[in-house]
Amino acid sequence: MEFFDFHHHKKYIRNGIYNLSEGIPPDFPYSIGIHPNDIDLHNIEQQFSWMRSMMSENCFAIGECGLDSLVSIDQKIQEEVFLRQIKIANEVKKPLIIHCVRKFYEVISFKKKAEQPMIIHGFNKKRQIAEDLLTNNFYLSFGKAVLYNLSLQDIIKSTPLDRIFLETDNEDFNIEELYIKVSEIKVISLEQLNEQILENLHSIKNG
Repeated sequence: MEFFDFHHHKKYIRNGIYNLSEGIPPDFPYSIGIHPNDIDLHNIEQQFSWMRSMMSENCFAIGECGLDSLVSIDQKIQEEVFLRQIKIANEVKKPLIIHCVRKFYEVISFKKKAEQPMIIHGFNKKRQIAEDLLTNNFYLSFGKAVLYNLSLQDIIKSTPLDRIFLETDNEDFNIEELYIKVSEIKVISLEQLNEQILENLHSIKNG
């Protein structure tokens, strides 16, 4: 059985969404966006031009994009760049893969401007944040931390199956381990979990 890796940085993984940050787009699903940490204050327009020029038919999503309280880029500029990417996603009808560090309620406030689904990648925060995101129709993508973080396992237990994705991000481990762990937590078969995640992909692809 093949397992879909919702967000990764490895070109050898074809069954997933590769995060394109440079180079030529691959011939399998990828996402493209301007990460808060990569905003170049002197070349923002060139960054957007590059982003648009690299959006081929295999582009599945816009991202990573979002807000990060730990990077040095001014918050207002981060918000402007994020909003422009939301508008691009609306225009090209693609979901958004969100990077968020300590700015969840600000990201939630941008949700009303998005016409396409928003997925928080690498979610590993507290239950209240998870509940507030789910209430606002976000999807949550979980990574390696689920294998050992008990509070995160508890959050997965109460997260609806139709709002979940699983990813390796830039961690070096087999995504199958994550699927096995989540199927145990949700008390369903691997086949059921796999099928549900493929259904979720279909849902976000079609807005």
